[in-house]
Amino acid sequence: MARSFDVTRQPGFTMIAIACFVLLYLPIILLVAYSFNAGQSISQWEGFSLRWYVSAWDNEQIQDATIRSVIIALGASLIATSAAVLAALATTRTTPWRGQTVAFALINQPLMVPEIVTAVSLLIFFSMIKVWTGYTGLWYLVIAHAAFCIPFAYMPIRARLQGMDLNLEQAGADLYGTPIKVFRHITLPQLWPGILAGGMLAFVISLDDVVITEFVKSAGQDTLPTYMLGQLRRNITPEINAISTALLAISVLLVTAFFFMSRTRK
Repeated sequence: MARSFDVTRQPGFTMIAIACFVLLYLPIILLVAYSFNAGQSISQWEGFSLRWYVSAWDNEQIQDATIRSVIIALGASLIATSAAVLAALATTRTTPWRGQTVAFALINQPLMVPEIVTAVSLLIFFSMIKVWTGYTGLWYLVIAHAAFCIPFAYMPIRARLQGMDLNLEQAGADLYGTPIKVFRHITLPQLWPGILAGGMLAFVISLDDVVITEFVKSAGQDTLPTYMLGQLRRNITPEINAISTALLAISVLLVTAFFFMSRTRK
């Protein structure tokens, strides 16, 4: 006869959870710790110093790559968030229409397809355009990042719309408000937390991207992640640790802000 058991007690799960946390976070802790190493070794501690942060701050290549990364991330997040708002409105503020499920799947397609596949397809597509136009500027990277970031911006915006009281918008329409005025004065003020959360999430995804950037960029268009990848192929110093720590801090701050923004209810 089978014996009952307590589903709240799972022997061995605690150790598995601890092992997972150690494997996930110990390398990050070591990376941050050795960014303050006084020596050039990335594995031997030689004393505390801010030497590599100062070195990274004064490095003109890092400055150029950082500025380029921020420009691309800002442009991509703005385009992706704008498109995500329109897509979210079309899938939550309309009567059900044929093909809506397919449209939802297409919007989230970049999340389901391996990034390398997206990168190769964008490489082929943009290579054809470069041959036809002769243009090799940053807009290719901005558009490529925006296409990949749309589903990341779409999810919190759509979730926000689904949690909003539709009766307020219907009341505005009953009071003879035009669709534009209802959106501007009723929908948009309530939607702002979702828009900001989606924009910040898209910004972080774009800022940290390597695969798509590596395939799409032209010569002299290194972003900060691809610059770091290039340095890892040459001489590894704690300067890479310092840059990684700075990127980690920015990502944590933005993701934390995204978390609180997505929880906001007004």
